[in-house]
Amino acid sequence: MTLEEQIKSKALALGFDLAGIVPAEPAASSAFFERWLAEGRHGEMGYLSRNVERRADPRHLLPGAKSIIVVACNYHADEPSPGLRQGRIARYALGDDYHDVIGGKLAALIEAIRALVPGAQAKACVDTAPVLERELAQRAGLGWIGKNTMLLNRRFGQWLFLGEILLDVALRPDAPEIRDRCGRCTRCIAACPTHAIVAPRELDARRCISYLTIELKGPIPLELRPFIGNRIFGCDDCLEVCPWNRFAQQAREAGFSPRVDLTMPELLDLLELDEEEFQRRFARSPILRAKRRGLLRNVCVALGNAGDPRAVPALKRTMEDAEPLVCEHAVWALEQIGAISGPPPRAA
Repeated sequence: MTLEEQIKSKALALGFDLAGIVPAEPAASSAFFERWLAEGRHGEMGYLSRNVERRADPRHLLPGAKSIIVVACNYHADEPSPGLRQGRIARYALGDDYHDVIGGKLAALIEAIRALVPGAQAKACVDTAPVLERELAQRAGLGWIGKNTMLLNRRFGQWLFLGEILLDVALRPDAPEIRDRCGRCTRCIAACPTHAIVAPRELDARRCISYLTIELKGPIPLELRPFIGNRIFGCDDCLEVCPWNRFAQQAREAGFSPRVDLTMPELLDLLELDEEEFQRRFARSPILRAKRRGLLRNVCVALGNAGDPRAVPALKRTMEDAEPLVCEHAVWALEQIGAISGPPPRAA
């Protein structure tokens, strides 16, 4: 068994579902990425505009890097069917935080590699590192980029977390995926409630519901609130309509199994959370990223879209919340229900 085969075998044994190898070379998509940034399509995600040169060439992250091991982990789980008074959470966030799960597996894989290649220098990357990981995954043969900008794999569809290990060891690369297997299909583009997919493989994050409910720290634009429905953290609409996802398999990683308290959370219960309860309920969950103020903002929007008069007492109490952002969205929700009238105040 070659060194490359041994490394990929170790990756699969650790719970990764796919593994491939690419040379540590400058990214081909860096010019497109820089144009995307220049057009402001990243919105408030300022971290994306930092370390642009590192994203363009992964060797800036690990001097002397020669190879990159790219891995993917399936997180697919059957989605519950929440009612309008319950919140919808993107499937990737129904279990434990993938940064922790994938990060732990990458650390174990690095140890396994060092047992095979003593003294090897390595650096693990999980989502937050400045690498253009979907391009790397395509070059490693793990799949192709779908029209919703997500990586697509014939076996697992799009329900994949990615991770990388930069290595100062020269390894034989895998053949890239060069076929565009999306064909003429545009279901993902048509399915986007806010028309965030402005062209095949071009996303305006400022309109994406995942951005609006997670990354955006201020008020959700008034004109986009009705399209959010009862989504309170992320959105899977463009994934759910993809024909390739009919081949999706259940995730074998226990950490990605949906938590009971996250599958169909009651919106009115969430509205009552104080900071301590928020931290306790969402411990080890990606939902912590939105913070209490962001989650309750989203809950208010969902309640406004539901139009249920039974939410009025809770929303009126929420108008007195210590967070101006939450107060504003509670007022908006009450307006949608018809309980009050007048323009909502702007958050501080």
